[in-house]
Amino acid sequence: MAEETERYSCSKLLIPNAHSAKEQPIFVKATWFPTHFHFAITDGLTAWHCHSSEEEVKQRAAQWDLAVSEYLHLSERYLGLQQPGSAYAFDDAGDGHKRLSWTFEKEGMTLLWRWKCLLSPDSKKSNVEILDFLMGSTVNLSDKVVVENELFEKMKVEAEKCLVQSERIANERLEFESEIYAKFLGVLNSKKSKLRELRDKLSKQENTEKYPQEEDTDKTESFGEESDFDRSDEDPQKDIISSSKDVMAKKPKRSKRT
Repeated sequence: MAEETERYSCSKLLIPNAHSAKEQPIFVKATWFPTHFHFAITDGLTAWHCHSSEEEVKQRAAQWDLAVSEYLHLSERYLGLQQPGSAYAFDDAGDGHKRLSWTFEKEGMTLLWRWKCLLSPDSKKSNVEILDFLMGSTVNLSDKVVVENELFEKMKVEAEKCLVQSERIANERLEFESEIYAKFLGVLNSKKSKLRELRDKLSKQENTEKYPQEEDTDKTESFGEESDFDRSDEDPQKDIISSSKDVMAKKPKRSKRT
């Protein structure tokens, strides 16, 4: 089960050199298991190794009140890739052995973790194994880069097609909207023209109906004026007598015969 879940990493760490201002690079190839790890380290000439046991990792994790999985996760984070702000060291531990250490911040405290690495009995073989792993990783990475570039180019072509299609759709939409607006404006103007015609007709009809009504009113008023036959304040009998007297007065008198 442990072999099925193992992971690999190989990092280049820059270590301060006590004899020179220039940092010295080392390569750390690590195999991470669920409960322990294996290191293979080289400076290009000499190689070292560190094979931790499950019990050793468990004890180290208990010293820092950490679970084994968390301890291994933090170790992989700092040894799988050099972390800025961390102080790495690869000091002599006597008899050709080395001690690999690194620091990190946790809850405001600077912690120092270190492991003793034993001198490899066959540095050449260890170096070849590390180089083979690096070459294999480089090839796999190159293949992934090639595949990613191909996918990127395909996505780029598809994106350009989508861009052209979206521009075409946008242009068609603008043309469609312009055509629809033009038709709508034509219909709207036609409706406005018809409404104006109807309004003018209604206005003329109202005027035509209004003028005769005013004439009838005038006639009614003229009929209401006083006439010789409609004088309510005079007595008709008196009018007849008065007329008779006027006729008699105008009649010439005849002379008597002698």
